Amino acid sequence: MTSIAVIGAGITGITTAYKLLARGFDVTVFDRQPYAAMETSFANGGQLSASNAEVWNQPSTFLKGIKWMLTKDAPLLVDPKPSWHKLSWMAEFVLAARNYEQNTIATTKLAIQAREHLLGMAEREGFTFDVEKRGILHVYEEKNELAHAARVNGLLAKGGLKRVAVGPEEIAAIEPTIRGNFVGGFFTESDFTGDIHKYTRNLAEACRRHGTRLRFSADVTRLASRGESGVDVFSRRVGSKDASSPERFDAIVVCAGVASRKFARDLGDRVNVYPVKGYSITVNLTDEESRAGAPMVSLLDDHAKIVTSRLGADRLRIAGTAEFAGENRDIKDARIRPLTEWCRKRFPAVSTSSVVPWAGLRPMMPNMMPKVGRGRQANVFYNTGHGHLGWTLSAITAEMVAGEVAAAKARQPQRAAPEAQGTLAAHGA
Repeated sequence: MTSIAVIGAGITGITTAYKLLARGFDVTVFDRQPYAAMETSFANGGQLSASNAEVWNQPSTFLKGIKWMLTKDAPLLVDPKPSWHKLSWMAEFVLAARNYEQNTIATTKLAIQAREHLLGMAEREGFTFDVEKRGILHVYEEKNELAHAARVNGLLAKGGLKRVAVGPEEIAAIEPTIRGNFVGGFFTESDFTGDIHKYTRNLAEACRRHGTRLRFSADVTRLASRGESGVDVFSRRVGSKDASSPERFDAIVVCAGVASRKFARDLGDRVNVYPVKGYSITVNLTDEESRAGAPMVSLLDDHAKIVTSRLGADRLRIAGTAEFAGENRDIKDARIRPLTEWCRKRFPAVSTSSVVPWAGLRPMMPNMMPKVGRGRQANVFYNTGHGHLGWTLSAITAEMVAGEVAAAKARQPQRAAPEAQGTLAAHGA
């Protein structure tokens, strides 16, 4: 049986492992954390949003980035301290503006395709993840921002998404708890939300039941391709001072988030992901007034660049901001405070006496498109660089990369799969 190493146990790594299992591969997942989904897949905004598929490569984003550079609580913050990686990444980001329309359309198509796969895996394995199929409502208080959203709507429609314009009265009817002087909005009924951490942990357990080896607390120090003879993974237990020891696999899929750039260099590839920090707060709805005053419909306040997701009866996730500050995981009060204040402004009945802050690093490619597929070596593959849409796109990119691995290995003889893996493969994924 062909052995595959998957590097990373976030949402992309675990969905990739599951899709590889469905094709009968022998899968081992490596992650430095003691559990799945402990980094970027821990506490994101929760939206599975084809309606947020617009890529950021456009002149208005460039101008806002310059304007907000020295504003600590701005939705987009660029640390002025230069680094070669940041400067080169931003140069490529600007150049990618020429593909703004086609990349937005392509991302929309991927997001729509991903829904069936993501829900299908959860249904097949019988787990829940605080899913809310109530749509996503984008709201606007500025006419120029609403006009831009209308233009974006044309691109989303070309990608196959139905997103309808709504007026202030319709906004109030869709989500009665929100407060604001809105000039209009857009509602995407087909979008939904859920807890990425619960989903990933549950799917990781399903992978384990079906035969995947989950190598947690494994610090992968180096990867080395040996051509047709396989790929060596050098790892040691986190905290250990012992030398890394190699394990050989027939192929590898790198799903390592912001570490993907380093691992790609090991393997002779250039995968130019940059760590774009995002923040969230989880508001614990500890009293009946807060539970009644918190939104059930997922929201995106376009001006503030803030999103919400209701995670069960007792939690409200609020997330936003993008910070270009390198591989820095510090949780800054200046970035958390605007999320809490926004909650008080938009949902005055919600108590913010119990708020849990979080920050994670999104692995973002300059063109805002995920890196999915083969590297230079025939046994090296990537599924990384999803940026702010990892939760939204992971299920379809996992299907895509697993298909590429299967196609590449189709001519090699396969040994019989264990019963558990065979059962998963027989049902598909």
